[in-house]
Amino acid sequence: MHRVGSAGNTSNSSRPRKEKRLTYVLNDADDTKHCAGVNCLAVLKSLSPDGCDYLFTGSRDGTLKRWALTDNDATYSATFESHVDWVNDAVLAGNTLVSCSSDTTVKTWNCLSDGACTRTLRQHSDYVICLAAAEKNSNIVASGGLGGEVFIWDIEAALLPTAKSVDATEDEISYGNTGIPMTSLRCINTSNNISLHHNQSHGYSPIAAKGHKESVYALAMNDSGTLLVSGGTEKVVRVWDPRTGSKNMKLRGHTDNIRTLLLDSTGRFCLSGSSDSMIRLWDLGQQRCVHSYAVHTDSVWALASTSSFTHVYSGGRDLSLYLTDLSTRESILLCMKEHPILQMALEDDSIWVATTDSSVHKWPAEGHNPQKVFQRGGSFLAGNLSFTRARASLEGSAPVPVYQEPSFTIPGIPGIVQHEILNNRRHVLTKDTAGLVKLWDITRGDVIENYGKVSFEQKKEELFEMVSIPAWFTMDTRLGSLSIHLDTPQCFYVEMYAVDLNVSGAPEDLKINLAQETLRGLLAHWLAKRRQRSGFQVSSNGDIALGKDVSVRNLSHSRVEVDDGTENQTSMVLPSFEFATSSPPSIITEGSHGGPWRKKITDLDGMEDEKALPMWCMDCVLNGCLPSRENTKCSFYLQPCEGSNAQIHTQGKLSAPRILRIHKVIHYATEKIVLDKPIDGGSSDGSVGLGLSTGQSQLSSTSDGYVRSGTKPRQKLKPSIEILCNNQVLSPEMSLATVRTYIWKKPEDLVLNYRVVQTR
Repeated sequence: MHRVGSAGNTSNSSRPRKEKRLTYVLNDADDTKHCAGVNCLAVLKSLSPDGCDYLFTGSRDGTLKRWALTDNDATYSATFESHVDWVNDAVLAGNTLVSCSSDTTVKTWNCLSDGACTRTLRQHSDYVICLAAAEKNSNIVASGGLGGEVFIWDIEAALLPTAKSVDATEDEISYGNTGIPMTSLRCINTSNNISLHHNQSHGYSPIAAKGHKESVYALAMNDSGTLLVSGGTEKVVRVWDPRTGSKNMKLRGHTDNIRTLLLDSTGRFCLSGSSDSMIRLWDLGQQRCVHSYAVHTDSVWALASTSSFTHVYSGGRDLSLYLTDLSTRESILLCMKEHPILQMALEDDSIWVATTDSSVHKWPAEGHNPQKVFQRGGSFLAGNLSFTRARASLEGSAPVPVYQEPSFTIPGIPGIVQHEILNNRRHVLTKDTAGLVKLWDITRGDVIENYGKVSFEQKKEELFEMVSIPAWFTMDTRLGSLSIHLDTPQCFYVEMYAVDLNVSGAPEDLKINLAQETLRGLLAHWLAKRRQRSGFQVSSNGDIALGKDVSVRNLSHSRVEVDDGTENQTSMVLPSFEFATSSPPSIITEGSHGGPWRKKITDLDGMEDEKALPMWCMDCVLNGCLPSRENTKCSFYLQPCEGSNAQIHTQGKLSAPRILRIHKVIHYATEKIVLDKPIDGGSSDGSVGLGLSTGQSQLSSTSDGYVRSGTKPRQKLKPSIEILCNNQVLSPEMSLATVRTYIWKKPEDLVLNYRVVQTR
């Protein structure tokens, strides 16, 4: 997925800003499950004995989900959707869920709500990778990312409503159903202190912990929020006072990136995991490493400790989950995964494990009494030299896992890992992590056919069509699903005949703009809500309400409607562009002031205006206005085959839409051909039009007989014509663009030849 800036164009440059992009993400039929790797976990313990615990999962699909936990069960409860890129980490600050993302934002949510985002905090200049919270001080949360920035947030202060000024009102966008405005905050960059937001005199600014020169991958905080540790690509552990942002110390010892950190409740001891395969225990009072543990054979990406900080659970790139006694150095392999371990969360005597797979597994952990695990046998003594476990594995002494199967699994759905846009520019062939090959219609957002586990390349060859249609969208599968990007004016370059889209009752020459109809399908719910709010009146900003703009559209705007004197909502969207409401796609775009946002099309409330939606999208849907487009005509010459005595009375270059079918050229040639003698008075320059956008040709049909001055009418024979290009007979269903791309294959104007098959 493309990188989305956190604030937009905030410099004083006069360079024109590029039009905003609209992206829509096609969701699977079961959108209660993640469709990409799960990056983070957080467990909310119930305060009452008979209450329900909750597990929160954040995924590379851009969403967070809440699961209600009962005895050996987890039930889907809610989806938190607003991030537009990977969710990298999530922590709980009281009843507030805080998440961070590669979209450069930190977001807050009421963790027990229906999934509405309460505030978006825009401070970071690059991907936000990690968060840390103080367990006994629910107001304090720290965030770090690839920009080398570390910010300490007072969540309560950040969530306070800000006093509205004239400028501040412009920066507010309401998200979800909470009605709480999202106000951009003044952003301080640790390296240059440049203010990224200018209208922030009434906003809140976090504390900046300045010192990192490179990316920050890991953060941890003690329970009271008086100590913060950070690590990253600089290979050192930095210790901070989060109350002031001042540096306390810097600890050296790791030889590669630091990927994960833990602090004990008091803040005296710190555990670090690194890409050098080592786990190190630091005594912050002594400012030194007191133990190092060579447990893993590859990078250590996740750590979780018992409440007493006597044992540590560790996982990483080597697919292994280990339990290590920090005092005796005894280690044991709990389980082996099929995917690298990204994060873990303890829940009583079990541990939840998140990996690069979309499923989350729960394993026995004996968190209250970890010595029970060691009594099973199979433990080993952790070395203290980097990669000693890797060498031991090569020598054949790999340990046997204690557990073979998880005690419970929250299943995900396979993410899309391969895709191919077919030549018709409406269908996309995909392959997911389970090996299933599917065919999608991106103008409806549904799966046309599931081919099962077949060869992707072979199926792609089977579905090949010799058609040439310009690219009108781009796409990627970064979120594990299809993300289709629409940019103006390129997206409006493609038209198709209505009959090819199975539009009943449409004139033969009516052309449909694919992007315009797709936008109408995507924003149909928004239009209906807007109509309800406007009460069929012209809105205050001059836009025509939905009921009004239906009646003023005509067929030249690609609309086939039933005009019965009433406003017909059902005719607004053509059947080929109706998106399913059972699994609606999500829209991603960038507001004028509020930054990027994401929401399901059925969650749009009609209040979104030009500050939230791109103006070109609204202009297209509300007013039927399309931007000026590149020339969609194709120039060609129509000449007789060598040795043919059949002539067309109009010679010279012809011009027609690129989508014009060859059978139209055959019809034209049949009407214009003269078998015995050219007719005088033809067009002097030979410039004619075929199949204009109105569906009416400017060429008048040649009659069956011609009247010569002073003579009797003479019968003109009706020939049967076939059209050739490069000596190849063309199918009547081919378009001019297809012929030019696959048959002509030259940059010069297309040359078509005709010949008479029979004359009767």
